[in-house]
Amino acid sequence: MPACFVVMGFGKKTDYPTGRVLDLDKSYKYIIKPAAEAAGYVCIRADEIQHSGNINVPMYQQLLNADVVIADVSTYNANAFYELGVRHALKPYTTITIAEDKLVFPFDVRQIAIRTYHHLGEGIDFGEVERMRGELQKAIKAVGAQAACDSPVYTFMKDLQPPAIAKAEAERAALAANPSADAAARPTVRALMDQVEAAFERSDFITAKSLLTIVRSMMPNDVFVIQKLALAAYRSKLPTPVDALNEACQMLEALEPRTSTDAETLGLYGAIRKRLWEATQASPHLDKAIWAHEKGFYLRNDHYNGINLAYLLNLRASISSAREAIADTVVAERVRRRVSAICEELLRTPIRDDQGKIDREQTFWVRASLIEALFGAGEAVRANELRASVVADAPEQWMADTMNEQLANLQALLAAAPAA
Repeated sequence: MPACFVVMGFGKKTDYPTGRVLDLDKSYKYIIKPAAEAAGYVCIRADEIQHSGNINVPMYQQLLNADVVIADVSTYNANAFYELGVRHALKPYTTITIAEDKLVFPFDVRQIAIRTYHHLGEGIDFGEVERMRGELQKAIKAVGAQAACDSPVYTFMKDLQPPAIAKAEAERAALAANPSADAAARPTVRALMDQVEAAFERSDFITAKSLLTIVRSMMPNDVFVIQKLALAAYRSKLPTPVDALNEACQMLEALEPRTSTDAETLGLYGAIRKRLWEATQASPHLDKAIWAHEKGFYLRNDHYNGINLAYLLNLRASISSAREAIADTVVAERVRRRVSAICEELLRTPIRDDQGKIDREQTFWVRASLIEALFGAGEAVRANELRASVVADAPEQWMADTMNEQLANLQALLAAAPAA
């Protein structure tokens, strides 16, 4: 069976120009892999390659030998662009480039035929999944049958001959005939990450941390892996909760949060610093938590970073001098008014999941942020009117309890807040 190799990031990646976070696994799982398989190809992504040692070796082999390569360059993924360039240098044909539709393409790739799809961030609309999957399936069949030149390298360098490796075809045929050989001895990154997700679901953060440590040794610079490892580390609470938080902070330092424009990194860094402040009462932790959520909010313009920023500003105001307290209180109220507008815009139409169904969990948290924003901005009557219906519609009781606890904490802070 012919092979299709997919070049793209995996997990959640930040699109830096827009600040949105896209779940690229959804693109692969719902669009790319089903399209390739429906077209009659064995489909594999880098994190699904069975290997030991340096992952670059089998990755380059796939870029040379795969019958078709699909490159999804969404979020300006540097690795994906680089690997697309390598493919164009190695092979004159059977390369398909795709991206989500808000990506503005660099000058050197504008001449390439690029198919686009609409990504919502956390998921993709079911109708869009069906449309793009069908279009991509047709494209795979077409390029596989025609073998027409689609590489700009070979388009402009007419006399260039593509390289070949002795026995490459035999090796690829053997791999296609037995793709699961030695799987137990050489687990794929995807297999390990599936185990990580299962461990998170059962709150087994010790196992998740151990698995992610292995994954990081295989992909040491992947942002998503480092983020998940830091999350598992601090949730493990071992050897002590403070030690776990400090270890998680140290892991995130590898992503350079001070200069990062990755909203996920900043949100996680802020959450960990907040918990360190709660555990130690050391003011630098609170200041860094505020800084991280503030930067994440202005990058992403999202309700999560915004509502956390506003709360932490009120928290700092409660332990600050009068002038500083007034400044933080005023900024907190301004942030909440922005969060209110963001939430109301999100709720203007139903929030749906990848299958087109109402996403009750996501809807709850957006409404909870709206209630907290209204309450903190002095619109308590409207907040309480919404609160009753939101509590009644909560998918899980703990979610309603979390919201009510947060509102009680905020009420105590506002009661002690200085008058501007």
